[in-house]
Amino acid sequence: MNSVNSNQPVRGGYGAYASYAANAGQITDSAADTIGKAANTEEEAAAKSRTDSYESSQAQNATETENVYKPNAELVSQLKQDLENQKTRFLDTVKDMLNKQGIQIAEGDGVWRQIAQGNFSVDAETAAAAKESISEGGYWSPEKTSERLISYAKALTGGDPSKAEAMREAFLKGFEEAEKAWGGSLPDITQKTYDLTMQAFDDWANEADQ
Repeated sequence: MNSVNSNQPVRGGYGAYASYAANAGQITDSAADTIGKAANTEEEAAAKSRTDSYESSQAQNATETENVYKPNAELVSQLKQDLENQKTRFLDTVKDMLNKQGIQIAEGDGVWRQIAQGNFSVDAETAAAAKESISEGGYWSPEKTSERLISYAKALTGGDPSKAEAMREAFLKGFEEAEKAWGGSLPDITQKTYDLTMQAFDDWANEADQ
């Protein structure tokens, strides 16, 4: 069975694939949480604005805006459930791997830091699955991870381009929180996810000028 030394940090080889996949999951989880909170704040502000507009006899314009950019609650629910299922499946695999090596599993976000430290061995089968997940078209690839985050932000806001900057700020906050939980600099592959997501936010925001 191919594996890296259990006492050597998993920075390359098989272990890197597991590390990268874990980091993509963590980034998505953290960013989705902050984006969701920001969207709720934006919606509360919009609801108040609609109320104020109504009270000032401007309800028609508010209603028109609401009809154009209506949050897609069904898609939000689907995306959240899919993310949770994929994250749980991956973490269960990692935890099972650590248990077999007699390694005590950290609780909560500590498991991400534990994976980042890489003090465990990774068998070829697990590594192959992780490599596939971060390769082009894979669930945790930069392209797919970025695509899900943008889809989630748009579903929450109805795709309103005026909300793109608020969602971008939420993404950046989630990204920073993920880095803290990871315990250091994020893997290089994560930079591609970051770049793709920022470009997608630019494209979304620019729709307001079209």
